[in-house]
Amino acid sequence: MSLQPPAAVPLPATVVEIERSLSRVTYLAGRARQHERLMSVAGLPLDRAAVAILRHIAESEPMRPGVLAVRLSVEASHVTRQLRQLEQGGYVIRIADPEDRRAQRIQLTDLGMVAVERVREASRRGLETALVDWSSEELEQLAALFRRLVHDFVAHAEDPIDIPSAP
Repeated sequence: MSLQPPAAVPLPATVVEIERSLSRVTYLAGRARQHERLMSVAGLPLDRAAVAILRHIAESEPMRPGVLAVRLSVEASHVTRQLRQLEQGGYVIRIADPEDRRAQRIQLTDLGMVAVERVREASRRGLETALVDWSSEELEQLAALFRRLVHDFVAHAEDPIDIPSAP
């Protein structure tokens, strides 16, 4: 199978630069060393997968483990294993699903909510340090642009990608 790039209409240089920058920020934020630093500041012994699960649960209603796996784009067995550890640590509990008593949903405990807040605060402090030289106007503009970017990503998340095939 050939991995030749599709012959497409050239993209604007600004789109290329934005994609490169987002890719770099994503890489830097997701590094193991960055996570270790974040956990050190937050004072928590959680791995990256556990943090992602806790943050996701905190931003939604209690949900079934299978739904959580789909939303995180991971295998259900991965979520099950992580949830077992988080449950043993006292961060989450299983509650009956009000729509189907045979099923369970996952909910944060008070300890889980405190852990999420500590992670968020440590993350915000890291951002504050990185953006210390930005003016309040620049920060407001960046926040507005990020809100718009997230909105537009969500709005177009299911759009088909039109990539012309190679001749």
